[in-house]
Parts: sequence; C-alpha cells; structure tokens
Amino acid sequence: MAQVVRRSGDEVTVEVTVRLSGSLLEMEDAILEATNAVGRCATEAALMRFDTDGSPIRVGETKLTARERNPKEYQSPYGALQVERYVYQSSRGGRVYCPLEHQARIVRGATPRFASQLSHKYSQLNVRAVQRDLAQNHGRTVATSYIQNVADWVGSIATAQEETWEYALPPLDDPLATVVLSLDGAMIPMADSAGYREAMAGALSFYDHEGERRHTVYLAAAPEYGKQTFLERMEREIVRAKQHYPNALYLGIADGAHTNWTFLEQHTERQLIDFFHATEYVAKIAQAQYPQHRDAPRRADWQYTHCSKLKHDPNALDLLIAEAGRLAHRAGLSQKVRDDVGSARTYFDNHRHQMDYPAFVADGLPIGSGVTEAA
Repeated sequence: MAQVVRRSGDEVTVEVTVRLSGSLLEMEDAILEATNAVGRCATEAALMRFDTDGSPIRVGETKLTARERNPKEYQSPYGALQVERYVYQSSRGGRVYCPLEHQARIVRGATPRFASQLSHKYSQLNVRAVQRDLAQNHGRTVATSYIQNVADWVGSIATAQEETWEYALPPLDDPLATVVLSLDGAMIPMADSAGYREAMAGALSFYDHEGERRHTVYLAAAPEYGKQTFLERMEREIVRAKQHYPNALYLGIADGAHTNWTFLEQHTERQLIDFFHATEYVAKIAQAQYPQHRDAPRRADWQYTHCSKLKHDPNALDLLIAEAGRLAHRAGLSQKVRDDVGSARTYFDNHRHQMDYPAFVADGLPIGSGVTEAA
C-alpha cells in the first residue's frame, strides 16, 4: 500500500494509495490504515540509519565482529515492521550486541515513541483499556502482556534515573517569602505478601508575600523503593531550594507522625501540625460532647465553633485540652468515644508546640498540607 519512491540525503518520499469507498467511517478506517502504512515505511527507513555497515566495532575494550544480517520485528506506533540488521559478538562468543537497538534506543522491541505511548496510556488506564484504545483509535492490535512488559521496562528506566533528577524551578516574577515542606505516608497492601508497606509523598510549596502559592515540586516513592531513598531525594530538593531562595522562611507542615518531624525539624525554622488533622481530633471531642445521634446539628455547630477558635484564639488549645480531660470521665459514654476523646487530649497535649495556628494566620502563613494530601 505504501512504498519509498525516492531517497535524498535525510529525506524519503513515500507513496501511498487510499481507496475511498463505502461510508465515511469506512473511508476514515482506510485513511488510518494508509497513514499507518506510511508510518511503517518511513520508520523502517529511519531505523536503518542506526545500523552499521557490518564493519568490526569496539564496545569498551572489547572488539566485536558482525554476524550475518538477520531480521527482527519491531513495534512502532504505526504497526509491526521487519528490519534486517547486524548483530555483533566477540570472538569468544557470549552476549550478542545490536548497534541499531542501542543507538535507536529500542525498548523491548518497541521504538521510543511507541514505548512512550504505551507507558503513558498504561499510567492512565488498565491494560485492557489500553489494548482497546490502541485497537480503536490507532488501528494497532497489541497483546496485553507486551503492553505491561514495555511499560514496566520504561518504569524501571525512569526509576533508575530518578535518583539523579533535579526538578527545574521556574523563574518567578515576584520574590518568594515562604517555602513549605510537607511529607506523608500511606500504607499500601502489597500484592505479593500479606502485609502492608509505606508509600511516601512529599511537596515543596513556594509562596509569595501575598500568601499565594506560586509553584510546587511533588515527590513520591512506591513502597518497594524504600522510605530512605525518598527522604534522600526530598533532602536534595530542599538543598536546591535553599540555594535558590536562601532568604525565604522555611516551614514544616505535616500530620503528627513522629518520623515526619524527625526529618522536617532538621530543615525548617517553624513547624505546624496540618490544621485539617487537628480538626479531626476536635471532632472526637465534639462526639463526646454530643454523643447522641439526634444531637448531630449541635455537634456540628460545636465542632465548627471550636475549630474556628483553634485557628484564631491563642487560648483555644488549652480549653480543648481541658474539655477533653473533663469529657474522658463523663458517665454514659461508650468505650470507643471515651478512648477517642482521650486520644484527642493526648494529641493536643503532645503537639502543643506545633499548633500555634493564630500566630501563623496573623503572619499570613499557610496552615494546611492539602498540597501533600493531593500528591
């Protein structure tokens, strides 16, 4: 259907014939197939530019000689294509080396663009949906196992490189006043075991003097890569941020997990428990204050009022601790409600030094880690 009719330097001219008959949908299908045929034809010509002429080569200190050319099927966005290329081996045998695949950056038999397409789609959809999308929208029939294989390989390349990546900070018109550092973990059930492991997410959020967030750097690590690796990457980004913005105020905002603060206290001047996490404990006290189902409206009003006080009134924290202590001994409460209100009192008491919300609000500083929750 398509063939190269002329070659000139870096250019190839491809001729294709399209049959336009039947319904418009049938014509569009024919156009798509013709387009893919042109793509396969041009890609084959492009791949051959990365092959050698069969002369001996050196890889490191090892001399390799070419074996006979043999065909190999490669997968491209436009379909599968056969290319005859040289493969090499040393005089002692051993591993076969293919210059074309190395120079063209072939990934598990896929061209770079097709590998990128597969991994991008697989990051957004399940494998069956990717397979259907390729068939319906690209005219490509691809096995699910191949989609997963290529996407996993691309992921492993990215993971290996990510430890040395640095995120580029954009040029900002206004000077920055504050950088908020946050991190959090989520326990993930592992498919290959009965247990859970922690996945990590973190963020560096950059605020101007008006308190507007101007930019955010997101970081994350899946459980198999380890928390320490994540913290090392987070620390590198913090060091770079301080080099760019040495005069900014660095704040740490997170939930109450001890390991979060062990890290954040090393890198920040002021620390604060995320306000939303604090309000969850206000809710526990409200439940003890109004435990009956019929009291839900009054319970909600009490919680709203005391959350507002916690944000603006310097005395609110002491009042909440005292109220929690009183309610812990209240008769008629279920054991769960009693335990919850006791945990709220302990939480507020332990993190008293990290809950100066009125001062942060007065200074126009962030009090929440919603950015990290989103991450």
